[in-house]
Amino acid sequence: MNVHEYQAKGLLRAHGVAVPAGELATTPAEAEEVARRLDAGVVVVKAQVHAGGRGKAGGIKLAKSPAEAKRVASEILGMTLRSHQTGPEGRLVRKVYVEAGSEIARELYLAIVVDRASEKLAVIASTEGGVEIEEVAARSPEKIISVAVDAGPALPAYVVRRVGFGLGLDAGQVGQLGALLGGLFRLFNEKD
Repeated sequence: MNVHEYQAKGLLRAHGVAVPAGELATTPAEAEEVARRLDAGVVVVKAQVHAGGRGKAGGIKLAKSPAEAKRVASEILGMTLRSHQTGPEGRLVRKVYVEAGSEIARELYLAIVVDRASEKLAVIASTEGGVEIEEVAARSPEKIISVAVDAGPALPAYVVRRVGFGLGLDAGQVGQLGALLGGLFRLFNEKD
């Protein structure tokens, strides 16, 4: 299944996972209006294509004002984004997601995937967020936490603790992770 970031964030939001406010735009003028409505100071304008590596390919840019959001959206919309996942032909950008900027202390990686070998789900996490997880797996596999879990109505508390403390979170942060992972787990199970 291929979903754009704006669609994924809508699904996450609907399942109780906190995500920054944001809206889709298809023109630079719409991007400016969204930035004005968000009233967040800094916004992030993100190309909506089915590929990773968007930031490195110039498809994700910060804007400090609605006028700047319009300018960067005009640079991104209509571009052919080329990344390691698109191949040389690239992908034409027809939509951008304008999202409220966030203060980022550190980035973490978190996913739930089907582990065909164990016939279970795997909660995967890493302290190496913001980079391609495949590179981390090849370069530093010890930095990847993987916990097998059966599909079901609720995520077992031990999974949250193992992942949270493995990421170096404190007890309060592990509690917040529980809410996030719980919503992610419900979404994964409900939408298969």
